[in-house]
Amino acid sequence: MTTTPRIHPLDPLSTQEIEQAVQVLRDAKQLHDGFRFATIDLVEPGKDVVRDFTPGSPIVVDVALVTLDRIEHRAYRAVVSLDQRIVRSWDELIGVQPAIMLDEFEEAERICKQDKDFLAALALRGVTDPELICVDPWSAGFYGQDDEGRRLVHAMVWVRSRPGDNQYAHPVDNLCAVVDLDEGRIIRIEDHGVVPVPQQDANYTAASVEHFRTDVKDLEIVQPDGPSFDVDGHHIRWQKWDFRFGFTVREGLVLHDIGYTDNGERRPVLHRASMAEMVVPYGDPAPLQYRKNAFDAGEYLLGALANSLELGCDCLGEIRYFDGVINDSLGQARVIKNAICLHEEDAGILWKHTDWRTNIGEVRRARRLIISYIATVGNYEYGFYWVLHQDGAIELEVKLTGIATTGALEPGATTPFGQLLNKDGLYGPIHQHVFCARLDMQVDGERNAVYEVHTESVPAGPENPHGNAFRAVETLLATELVARQKAAPEQHRFWKVVNHDRRNAVGEPTGYRLDATNAVQQLSLPEAHISKRAVFAQNHLWVTPFREDERHPAGEYPNQSRGGEDGLGVWTEQDRSIVDTNVVLWHVFGAHHEVRLEDWPVMPVAKVGFRLQPWGFFDQNPTLDVPPSKSAHCRSQQ
Repeated sequence: MTTTPRIHPLDPLSTQEIEQAVQVLRDAKQLHDGFRFATIDLVEPGKDVVRDFTPGSPIVVDVALVTLDRIEHRAYRAVVSLDQRIVRSWDELIGVQPAIMLDEFEEAERICKQDKDFLAALALRGVTDPELICVDPWSAGFYGQDDEGRRLVHAMVWVRSRPGDNQYAHPVDNLCAVVDLDEGRIIRIEDHGVVPVPQQDANYTAASVEHFRTDVKDLEIVQPDGPSFDVDGHHIRWQKWDFRFGFTVREGLVLHDIGYTDNGERRPVLHRASMAEMVVPYGDPAPLQYRKNAFDAGEYLLGALANSLELGCDCLGEIRYFDGVINDSLGQARVIKNAICLHEEDAGILWKHTDWRTNIGEVRRARRLIISYIATVGNYEYGFYWVLHQDGAIELEVKLTGIATTGALEPGATTPFGQLLNKDGLYGPIHQHVFCARLDMQVDGERNAVYEVHTESVPAGPENPHGNAFRAVETLLATELVARQKAAPEQHRFWKVVNHDRRNAVGEPTGYRLDATNAVQQLSLPEAHISKRAVFAQNHLWVTPFREDERHPAGEYPNQSRGGEDGLGVWTEQDRSIVDTNVVLWHVFGAHHEVRLEDWPVMPVAKVGFRLQPWGFFDQNPTLDVPPSKSAHCRSQQ
């Protein structure tokens, strides 16, 4: 067992702390062997605790554990005090299902491969070798059928032509097994008719590529003096920025207490930033495809699916890695080696101007700090890159790659709901990736307010005698319902978080703006089950007053939820005031994916994200003190 000494209240749980919490709970509640542990997380301390903490002060550690009794079919949430070795609370969770655990994916595949009726259905399609069968268990969701509290997944099948083959080239369409994970059996087989399994291979590994490009020269990122960042435990300093980071089984990488030192004063910007949820709705009404609506954080646990990163492959340059520590379903700690990557990158020109009269130019190179991780969710990879810029901007860039999920058509058939990928009936259904970032703002302190800002033309008249006038218009968003907003690119809309108690050089409140650069429009009908379960996807901005128990936009337990009982849609109906208080921004963005031929058999990276940009936070360009570059290297000039 390994552990890192806890030096701050926000440090993520260590292996020792996870297993101590489990042992306290087992002893206190006499848990039998049928209990599984879906999530084990630090109960993050209150903001006053973080604000007032000084090194060496006592640290209270509470741990939240979501458990599942697979024998009695009941779920519980417990809070354990590690300091007192007691269970502070033990509450049964009525009518919900905890997230799907990693080993349940393996269990579902094993159950399907041992079921005679399911194997018989596969044999009708020419699939006879169980060793080549690949089962992807999709979350069951809710589609109007009451399954009496069962813990279910929908098992969909692909098949390899040989060991190591890309199974997604060979979907077994129109066939699905509904698996009860608690009972360990298939409760029904949904067979909508035989469609031939596409046979054409589509492999992409290095071993399957016959000829590589020969004109690619080595590219090395070298920092002979080392990186410019400093790391102390989970605290990172880089130029004028500093922040803490954590890692949770559900959200993955989390940033805490982000601040920028301006003229010797540390000014807070964000208390907490995370990828709180994401959903992938499919637009194909075919019998299997319409069930593909995965909540990758709340149902599958993004942090648990993090990759172990490799230098030179996933990351390039002067890299600092950090392990991710999470739990497995048996309550044991699991260490994901090199789960988090920290590095600097050159980011082109920061600013430049040449005085054409004197022919003297000034230019500065930009640099950015990136902390990131990559998760593999079945067929897809998602890279989450939090970026700090020298000018005070904060960015989240999400990189999407991996393999598009596939379906099969009768040879020669087409569908308006997807792209044919070959002449063998293989196609990629149309779908979306909708992300929701939770941004607990703290711009110059906790008393913040939010304005909607858009640009409009001035009507013809005395204010616009030449017809050329347009201006920005600001509107204070006073309550939650007013703050339910959509992006309006035709109006150049953005949202500004300000602190009315702090003024800049021209007497305006200091602030940051949220630039919605990748707004995606939800297209499922309002009455669709997925629309009711993913209400957060209806708007691009939601604003709530901070509440400790409002953490996940689709609700605390979206697995098999019906919607309408928890989450942003419910919370914001209270229409609480959001003026001069601790506000939380929930920004919804994403990718609209019409699959193309160039996405097959493995997708080139697509990028989406957003940026928080200082807006009157500084009195002038804060990067005037960035020094000129010392030297440049170019082989052709030597």
